[in-house]
Amino acid sequence: MNSSSTGAPVDLTTRPEALVVAAADRLWAAARSGVPCAPVRDLIGPDDLDRAYAVQEILISRALESGDTVVGRKIGATSTAVQQQLGVDQPDFGVLLAGMDVSTAPLVPTARLLQPKVEAEIAFILGEDLTDGPFDADRVRKCVSYAVAAVEIVDSRISGWDISFADTVADNASSGLFVLGTTRRALAEVDPVTVEMQMRVNGVVVSTGTGAACLGDPLTALAWLAEQAHRYGEPLRAGQVVLSGALGPMFAVGPGDHVEVQLSGFDPITLVFDQQEGP
Repeated sequence: MNSSSTGAPVDLTTRPEALVVAAADRLWAAARSGVPCAPVRDLIGPDDLDRAYAVQEILISRALESGDTVVGRKIGATSTAVQQQLGVDQPDFGVLLAGMDVSTAPLVPTARLLQPKVEAEIAFILGEDLTDGPFDADRVRKCVSYAVAAVEIVDSRISGWDISFADTVADNASSGLFVLGTTRRALAEVDPVTVEMQMRVNGVVVSTGTGAACLGDPLTALAWLAEQAHRYGEPLRAGQVVLSGALGPMFAVGPGDHVEVQLSGFDPITLVFDQQEGP
């Protein structure tokens, strides 16, 4: 036996499908209430990726039933700095929904977030489907229409970011919101691996890095994602956005914070979090 977020005993001999649904219910309730929940590893185990992605799939299905739409994917924990911050040792992926895109919002809606942190990334917009291999850097390069600078506002429904690898995967790779820059660059114009990043919060430099911090090359991260997406039955499609992963450490933010991100070769991104506290 173990304990659930409500203190009730959890029977770990329960059939796996029921435990997956119970984990999804816990995360769904936290997202809807704005109250972080206990980790879900007591239900699905700390390292069971198949169960974790099954939880993620349930959550995305519920979001789609509520009227949202899929616009792409995100790759998480690609940099050593972020892996150390999260206590994990490998990348994961999540699904980007239209409702997460706040690129044109005058202010970032803080009330939609529980425990937000920001990280700077390169985003790729795909011009072709990636439905079959080979999934390597050369192949995915040909499928990229253009790249833009991006800020991912990561979040966790799990209290205190107390996550195992399965916890973050189940929680849609700790996705929150995202902002895309307006400068579009073909890959003939910019080499993602050499891009330099600097991020300031309230005027103070809080994160620096380069494209090489993202699995050695953001295109390597994209190739990894293409293979994983194919494996799990939802391949990458033309028109989708891919957040390729952080170029440096993430940083916690809150109401009223100003964030400025500069990626070499792109115009800067500035975002301001509104003053409204979360639910």
